[in-house]
Amino acid sequence: MAYQFTRIAVKIGSNVLTRSDGTLDVTRMSAIVDQVAELHKSGVEIVLVSSGAVASGRSETKPLRKLDSVEQRQLFSAVGQAKLINRYYELFREHGITVGQILTTKESFSTRRHYLNQRNCMRVMIENGVIPIVNENDTISVTELMFTDNDELSGMIASMMDMQALIILSNIDGIYNGSPSDPGTAVIREVEPGKDLSDYIRTEKSGFGRGGMLTKTTIARKVADEGITVIIANGKRENILPDLLLRPELTVHTRFIPAVAEVSSVKKWIAHSEGFAKGELHLNRQATAIITGDKAASILPVGVERIEGDFEKDDIVRIFDADGNPIGVGRIGTDAAEARSLMGRHGQRPLVHYDYLYLD
Repeated sequence: MAYQFTRIAVKIGSNVLTRSDGTLDVTRMSAIVDQVAELHKSGVEIVLVSSGAVASGRSETKPLRKLDSVEQRQLFSAVGQAKLINRYYELFREHGITVGQILTTKESFSTRRHYLNQRNCMRVMIENGVIPIVNENDTISVTELMFTDNDELSGMIASMMDMQALIILSNIDGIYNGSPSDPGTAVIREVEPGKDLSDYIRTEKSGFGRGGMLTKTTIARKVADEGITVIIANGKRENILPDLLLRPELTVHTRFIPAVAEVSSVKKWIAHSEGFAKGELHLNRQATAIITGDKAASILPVGVERIEGDFEKDDIVRIFDADGNPIGVGRIGTDAAEARSLMGRHGQRPLVHYDYLYLD
């Protein structure tokens, strides 16, 4: 029986890899490695995005003084990342599979050049039978440069690598239509594009991860809008990965249906670049109506009524409608000074061409 997908990104959450006391669950980790190895040997291209470094390090070292939250993350992740990748290395080696480590930061996605460098590195690894294991470099990431959590990172990786599917493994079966602990609640099996899930999502975080279901659904919707299937499933269920790819109808999970329209590589990068924006373009009502209409349209200087920030040519800027609501991001074609000099003028080249414009 053929696998449903042959190119996947798999995100393994902290709550899957850690026990209730915060220590690394080696048994669960080994089971997931066995599943990934089975898929890999069957020809499935896989990128792993793995949490667990901070939890791994927490059990290995006892600080000599009280540390703030940033210092704790730096210390525990520095120690824990070595432990985590070594464990992966040994477990995959039992299957004759080589793995490679990629530590990244949000800033590494901020320029197109760095973005492409990361993509090329992972492509070379995959072409040579090496499984990339990706994690945020918590030792140098500080608050304003951190990913929301590894769900956000996995979405960016799946998009960057043009994967067919992103599988987010958590410690619950998916998105429920109520509190998972309440009787009568059930997992929402499919999420169509545009479906409102706000009534079902709890905003609190849980366990050892930084994010929660709100982050997962936000990232899942964005990635699905780019034509990539997103699955949220329970990583503690036996054989969950092969089952999802071979017998999805028999597994309990939430599946985000991908959009049909294709999205270019550049637009995929731009779609995930809001956190790197250096400025803002505020549109008038006519421009807002044109940009948000059915036909693709560029942002012309005549439609911009206010510009905020100091940016260079090719930087990312946020786009706001006439009422001040954020409606997207784009790559600007001029620096801030030139953009301001062109603002409101007819017959000028676009400030943001539609090829480099992503609307929410």
